[in-house]
Amino acid sequence: MPFFVSEPLSDRQLASTAETETGTERTVTVPLEDTGVLFSNLRTALVLPTLNAETGLPEWLSALKRQTVQPHKFLLVDSASNDRTVELAKQAGFEVVSIKREDFSHGGTRQMCVERLADCDLIVFVTQDAVLAQPQSLANLLRAFDNPQVGAAYGRQLPRPEAGAIEAHARLFNYPDSTQVKSKADIPTLGLKTAFISNSFAAYRRSALLEAGGFPSDTIQNEDTYAASRMILNGWKVVYAGDAPVYHSHPLSVGQEFRRYFDIGVFHARAPWIREEFGQAEGEGWRFVRSELGYLCHRRPTAIPSALLRTGLKLVGYKLGSCERKLPRGLKTCLSGNKTYWRREAAVKERS
Repeated sequence: MPFFVSEPLSDRQLASTAETETGTERTVTVPLEDTGVLFSNLRTALVLPTLNAETGLPEWLSALKRQTVQPHKFLLVDSASNDRTVELAKQAGFEVVSIKREDFSHGGTRQMCVERLADCDLIVFVTQDAVLAQPQSLANLLRAFDNPQVGAAYGRQLPRPEAGAIEAHARLFNYPDSTQVKSKADIPTLGLKTAFISNSFAAYRRSALLEAGGFPSDTIQNEDTYAASRMILNGWKVVYAGDAPVYHSHPLSVGQEFRRYFDIGVFHARAPWIREEFGQAEGEGWRFVRSELGYLCHRRPTAIPSALLRTGLKLVGYKLGSCERKLPRGLKTCLSGNKTYWRREAAVKERS
């Protein structure tokens, strides 16, 4: 059951977690191989997909403005917002591309941006709800590309300051404070964790991404893991930059948790080669559960029943998604968090 992809929180990490919650962050950095062309000599673009982002966009833009390095290009892809998102982005110097809401897909839309940014060496993807947490966040992420063997890098995701215990643990478990360089050689020990990455805050070497086939246009989600898997199998390295944090977490309802894991099950069912090449992830799920229960016992014991309920729903959702080919399309649309995906698939089949 691929719940999460990291080791359980140790006593040291729990102490670090407590420090993070009070605003004091620890960062342990594993030195990267500083060879090749420095990232400062590479042309960089930042891509921001949006939908009605007006409320949080001023804070997001303010955090971007405070960065110690700035990209050469700023591209916003907006899905027909009906607020002031586009206006605010243009005022901040973004080039804006508008698309229909029904045309957005996690992989296809990002691949469109990759093809559009042919004059850039590195492309950073950030989501509208991922706020850069430190002035050095972007620089620390891009520094990974000083190593010419690195094809992609992703940053640390911290829980929102107002996050509840369940929401906070999910981020702190998945995104520790230490940096890690992952390669094909790590598959025997890390398994599926080797290919883990998150486009909430990630950067790609454009040439390496295209060499791996780019982002897929037909996945329900996890286009980042799909691309990273191809890159690793092609010999590229993926860096987790623990010193490049953003604030990014969500207070998901139990229904949203179920639908999210249904979609993860669909993703793995339709891309079976990833599990064949990297292995299963069921053990990681149970390690997460043990870590979560320990975390909640220390911080919020009353949340344990909710956590156990969510665990069961995640498992059921993932298993149902894994056998989605046996389910009618109407039921899959109902169970999924990405209903547009199924409507688009139905439209394609009707035309063929």
